[in-house]
Amino acid sequence: MRNTTLQQPRLPRWAPAALVAGSLGAGILIGVLGDLDSRIQWGLIAAVIYLTATFAVTTVVEGRRQAVDRFAASLVWTSFVVAILPLASLLWETIARGIPGVSWYFLTHSMNGVLSWQEGGGIYHALLGTVQQVLLASVIAIPIGLLTAVYLVEYGRGRLAKAITFFVDVMTGIPSIVAGLFVLSMWIMMLGFGYSGFAGALALSILMMPIVVRSTEEMLKLVPGELREASLALGVPKWRTILKVVLPTAIGGITTGVMLALARIAGETAPIILLVFGSNMINANPFEGAQSSLPLFVYEQWAFGTEAAYDRAWAAALVLIAFIMILNLVARGIARWKAPKTGR
Repeated sequence: MRNTTLQQPRLPRWAPAALVAGSLGAGILIGVLGDLDSRIQWGLIAAVIYLTATFAVTTVVEGRRQAVDRFAASLVWTSFVVAILPLASLLWETIARGIPGVSWYFLTHSMNGVLSWQEGGGIYHALLGTVQQVLLASVIAIPIGLLTAVYLVEYGRGRLAKAITFFVDVMTGIPSIVAGLFVLSMWIMMLGFGYSGFAGALALSILMMPIVVRSTEEMLKLVPGELREASLALGVPKWRTILKVVLPTAIGGITTGVMLALARIAGETAPIILLVFGSNMINANPFEGAQSSLPLFVYEQWAFGTEAAYDRAWAAALVLIAFIMILNLVARGIARWKAPKTGR
């Protein structure tokens, strides 16, 4: 009599690891025999082999239904790895090339008097310009963006709200060079103001504002209506309900949206070239005279084409990444500090 069991056959625990190892080996072998120079091609071949082998083996052992489920899960993981590899490669390349050039001297000196082919020089003037321009843009864009989002979610009805939403969506896709040209024509050519860090901050605020509006609007929509109704039922005015209930509840998502906007503008170069103009000297006054910024510094140094300039460009790029990471950590800390306390 044949033994029967109700337990469905399963792949052993070591099977996924074995499939990954076998797929990598097959991808490398095909790449070597096929004389493929790019390691990316090897990885893509290995990924295709892994997905195909996983589906085939699972179909034989566990059945087609489980095979489709495992194939979908494997596809998700493979897509994640494929997406994360370029980011990890970029980060590794920037750290490897940039960290030898980062020093206290590099952070505290400018490029005044240093020629492109000479060693030395620093990014203090560019770092100072970036901090001031991002800060000024944030002071302009964040309050306007938050208030606009609050209006659209809590008060906005009718044609005005629809028109604001439409223009915010249009502004989200505006190229940075267009924002720079707009401020150049209005602020410098028509009103007669000169090149300055503040002019660059105006263009950056235009780029930042729609991102803040859209992200804040979506986060405010996620706040449960019961919280608003409970506060209003206790006799709390609507403005105070928004200030004390709605905004603190959504502060985590709002902070994330603001940080996305800051990361967007911190790496912009086109408006800075048009409006800030660039300078090798330290200018601590963002309202008068040309300034520099880290993205502009990287662009200028790379354009020089010398070995010393390349080293400075990589080091400045690493500092820019670190600057954005510090902003993210600070924002996360503020969001956690201001988030409503939950208890059991």
